[in-house]
Amino acid sequence: MNASLTIFTPTYNRAYCLHLCYESLKRQTVKDFTWLIIDDGSTDNTKQIVETWILEGEITINYHYQENQGMHGAHNTAYELIETELNVCIDSDDYMSDYAVEKILKFWEENGSDSYAGIVGLDATKDGHIIGTMMPEHVKDATLSQLYGIHKVKGDKKLVYRTELTKETPPYPLFEGEKYCPLSYKYILIDQIKPLLIMNEVLCHVEYLEDGSSMNIIKQYKRNPQGFSFFRKVAMKHAPTFKEKMRESIHYVSSSLMIKNKSFFLESPCKFTTFFASPFGLCLYLYIQNTSKKTVLKNN
Repeated sequence: MNASLTIFTPTYNRAYCLHLCYESLKRQTVKDFTWLIIDDGSTDNTKQIVETWILEGEITINYHYQENQGMHGAHNTAYELIETELNVCIDSDDYMSDYAVEKILKFWEENGSDSYAGIVGLDATKDGHIIGTMMPEHVKDATLSQLYGIHKVKGDKKLVYRTELTKETPPYPLFEGEKYCPLSYKYILIDQIKPLLIMNEVLCHVEYLEDGSSMNIIKQYKRNPQGFSFFRKVAMKHAPTFKEKMRESIHYVSSSLMIKNKSFFLESPCKFTTFFASPFGLCLYLYIQNTSKKTVLKNN
């Protein structure tokens, strides 16, 4: 019988912590899932470790190796390979709560349909504290932009998507010399199609490691300005409030200055906010440049 859920994990040189996810998947009360590991060019012993897990036969594991493309490139590959109805990403330094698969499948069986893009659940720290805030109990479904922009929800949430929609929306763009494009790009596009069912249950325990993208956001801005500039245009276009549109416009201007794009105003989908955001975008650009210089001097 084919699994109903794919849990996919992009990984790059995380052999030292990937076992946490593996152990959590072995503890699941329902084994109706496939664990898809996208090895994004690891040079450590990730492959050897995963091979021993496959031989153990405790859970169904699919291992795929590719040349390093960055997190978003690994997501692209995962979405191409997934064949189950639902999918969820569990990062290589995170792990699932013990009853997560059972809760997801039961909740979807009782409430899911083609009217929804999937499920949005909660992330928690290793010791069980909710990341950010709970979601509104009186709301059955909402898009991510509505949750954050209208309902004032805070913090990362766990997204379980219908694979049909993750395949239907365009892949993340790959820019030469860059390794990152915000994953929210695809989430925003799916937001325009269907809302997510809200499930106030902890599905994943997370830890923000020093080598993770969340802890290196300034470096990410600096190293991947094309990816960020591309993303900001999409985020600006679909922002639910003027405040959000203005914020995305400021970041768009900053990223455009980094790549020396003189046509950024003409390319903007929201020229009015881009015009008023330009002075603030310049300030953000100078701040990021100055912060990078300070970091270099400090490390030297």
